Amino acid sequence: MQKLFKDCYGMDQKCYEEYNLTEDILMEHAATALEECVRKNLKKGKKVMVVAGPGNNGADGIVAARLLKGDYKVRLYLPFGAKSKMAKLQLERAKSLGVKIVKKLKKADLFIDALFGAGLNRELNSESQTIIERMNALSGYKLACDIPSGLSKAGYPNPVAFRADKTITMGALKEALYLDGAKDYVGKIKVANLGVSRKLYEDPTDTFLLEKKDFKPPLRKEQNCHKGTFGHAAIFAGEKEGAAIIAAMAATRFGAGLTTIIHNRDFPIPPYLMHANTTPHNTTAIAIGMGLGNYYDDEVLKKEVINVKIPVVLDADALSNPKLLKIVQQEREVVITPHPKEFQRVLKILEGREVSVEEIQKNRFEFARKFSLDYPYVTLLLKGANPIIAKNGKLYLNPLGDRVLAKGGSGDVLSGLIASLLAQGYSGLEAAIHASLALALASREFKKPSYYLLPLDIIDLLQRV
Repeated sequence: MQKLFKDCYGMDQKCYEEYNLTEDILMEHAATALEECVRKNLKKGKKVMVVAGPGNNGADGIVAARLLKGDYKVRLYLPFGAKSKMAKLQLERAKSLGVKIVKKLKKADLFIDALFGAGLNRELNSESQTIIERMNALSGYKLACDIPSGLSKAGYPNPVAFRADKTITMGALKEALYLDGAKDYVGKIKVANLGVSRKLYEDPTDTFLLEKKDFKPPLRKEQNCHKGTFGHAAIFAGEKEGAAIIAAMAATRFGAGLTTIIHNRDFPIPPYLMHANTTPHNTTAIAIGMGLGNYYDDEVLKKEVINVKIPVVLDADALSNPKLLKIVQQEREVVITPHPKEFQRVLKILEGREVSVEEIQKNRFEFARKFSLDYPYVTLLLKGANPIIAKNGKLYLNPLGDRVLAKGGSGDVLSGLIASLLAQGYSGLEAAIHASLALALASREFKKPSYYLLPLDIIDLLQRV
């Protein structure tokens, strides 16, 4: 996993004060990373349009124009001039090499967006919006410097943003690049080394980006084992029993030795799943909420779920039930998996807080971190385009999921995967991380049209991860 930061200003300052590096040195390395990306994606002699802003982000772009001059037909567009000290210096250097300055945006084979960096905290004016919309409309490879122009610190277009094929971010990964609203704008992301290794540049953090290599499947290594070795997952069925069936199938596929659907009426289930009216005595994890509705009375929930001190996953309708939500205050392994609307309800029920979904989405890291500190026994998996997993103030973000997961039933699969790992002895945090990664990586193995996926396809694709 990699470290994630809110911003890099403090780490830049460390380079100046502790490593005796200069702003000029950091800028040269930043521009070199842009140059290398251009050379990998564009043949010599092609047209490159650098759109540079008035500050130091623009200065990075100006340096890149200088580095590319001679091998490419470089054009530099400075719609707001050069205003910072470094921007003025770099512009003089570029002019001395004969970099051509143009007065309007022109067609090119590759565009470097260096208008505004990570410090943007205001809505773009109409002229900036027009420039960005024009860049988006023109064909060609799109490369963003640090962060696509127009993305706010909350990771949302402000109100428009540059759509990059690739973003070269400077020094370290930034949270704004991985908020849900940014996913359609950042493209592939690469960190530029600024003159020292990332190990020396980066500070300690409590926020991390998950990678494919972090996934550890529940592989069976011991030969001397039996079904009880791998736990017993109990999945509660409710008004919509299909959700519980999907979750139970996922739990079994992901290694649970035994899986039982809890219900008090008959309906068809796969023959490899068990069913019962009460929680089996050897249950090692419970999942409840998927399709639950108001199916069980309070006494049943109290006896079978609330007073049973074993690991539990609360999803969907369980997150609207005040009685079940009291579990988050119990000293047991608890994983909750709300989407933003459900998380809004959770905050209202538990704390009486009135917050909008929009506010949650724009401040996902802050909301997740605070919740995980307020409820120390709980692992929160806040769903979204980039799910956040939070425990005791530490955050783990999963950017690997595919849009094919935007389909009813995907969350039921996730709950089953988490319950399976809890049943096998994983901690709540471990179960949430590895189940989330399994779901995401399975989604990336789906090769049919993006609208075509069924939840059962995800379960079948687990064999490929």
